[in-house]
Amino acid sequence: MITSTRRVSPDTSEVRIAFSLDQDSELKDVEESTPSFPDLEHRLQPVSPCSSLRESVQVHRDHCRMAMEFHQVNHQISLLEDRKRELLAELAGDEFVAVEMACLEDEFRVLSEENATLLNVHTERAQQLETLSSTNRNRTSRDSSSTGPP
Repeated sequence: MITSTRRVSPDTSEVRIAFSLDQDSELKDVEESTPSFPDLEHRLQPVSPCSSLRESVQVHRDHCRMAMEFHQVNHQISLLEDRKRELLAELAGDEFVAVEMACLEDEFRVLSEENATLLNVHTERAQQLETLSSTNRNRTSRDSSSTGPP
């Protein structure tokens, strides 16, 4: 590591600059591999690390890792929300079908009762017709037997 201390002017304090060749290459790797995070607020974006501090580079890497995890979690949340919308739409469709089925079952019950009533009425009318036909035949045969042959 190379360290240099300088005074820019007599009335300012000293400025210390320290760097290392291996940390510079490490910093370049970090800067080149720093992805962008468009879904992070600007104030939460990772900033370039201070090349002279190994801790700064590590914090930068940790920050990038956490930002990537944040991005992945947001992506998963988005996928789950889409699936939730699909399931809710499917549920609404199922509820509509259930209501439709209930209406059809009620209509079937009413029509079945009406059919049974009509069958009973038909049977009664057929019996009445048979009774009337029989009575009419009996009358006709009595009338023809009472009048006799001419």
